[in-house]
Amino acid sequence: MTARQLPLNLPHEPSFAREDFLESSANVEALRAIEAWPNWAGRMLLLIGPAGSGKSHLGAIWARSSGATIAEAKALPQAFDAPALLVEAADRIGAAEASLFHLINQAREAGAGVLLTARSPPDAWGLKTPDLTSRLRLALTARLKPPDDDLARAVLFKLFADRQLAVDPSVIAYIALRIERSLGAARAIVEALDREGLARGRAVTRAMAADVLKGWAGEE
Repeated sequence: MTARQLPLNLPHEPSFAREDFLESSANVEALRAIEAWPNWAGRMLLLIGPAGSGKSHLGAIWARSSGATIAEAKALPQAFDAPALLVEAADRIGAAEASLFHLINQAREAGAGVLLTARSPPDAWGLKTPDLTSRLRLALTARLKPPDDDLARAVLFKLFADRQLAVDPSVIAYIALRIERSLGAARAIVEALDREGLARGRAVTRAMAADVLKGWAGEE
């Protein structure tokens, strides 16, 4: 039996560069909307899609091109001094909706751009400020869908390549058919297989992928 090694827990941050964004039918509408900046009517865009669909990646691309301040909805600044503002996870705004309304008004007065990412439309956020709801309803909206088959395989290939792991395309196809269709799930399985491969001192194989996926199913 091959001795298992203890893998080092080294961080692998995903790249949010434009050249690393994988375009497909699932995200092309949202990508085109981001690329249309600064020609947004009203200078505000809502980017809506399920978890792991690429909202953060598109937000990072836009933030670099627009010079935006980046803030999580639950940790909004009192004000911002930038030509644009990116608000991530706006659907989890909770008790901070008054701050969001203030920032949107500030951006409107300054002619600044605002991009908000969310998993659902504003009417599902439980907002208690009618004027904020009305303002958000008027914003441009772009939607992302869960990754399709081609995108799921391409994402897995890229994530393995980011870790300098050469994995057979048949193994990637096997994994893509058996995980949740989200970028988050793809990152998680690639990380798990990287660690398992290091622990076993072996390359990632279909048998190894089956073992790791079976372990996930058991945990669920």
